[in-house]
Amino acid sequence: MPGYHGKLVHTATMTLVFWDVEKDAIVPEHHHVHEQIMHVMEGEFEFTLDGETKIYRPGAIVPIGSNLSHSGRALTPCRLLDVFSPRREEYM
Repeated sequence: MPGYHGKLVHTATMTLVFWDVEKDAIVPEHHHVHEQIMHVMEGEFEFTLDGETKIYRPGAIVPIGSNLSHSGRALTPCRLLDVFSPRREEYM
């Protein structure tokens, strides 16, 4: 995704992605079978989950259930952590 620069860590059952995100970078609406947890470590991130949009700041933790539609946009440069289970085979 343009503007998203990630470092990935895989275990047998999960994938962690440490993202450095450029201001105004967008992740388009999508969904996947994986459960996901997003942690905003730095910056402000506008996130839409299942049709509801909120702005998240450092310390925010957002659980994302399997197959829920979601999208996002970095309002500032951001550092995010995404945790996926099961692991994201397509990221390997």
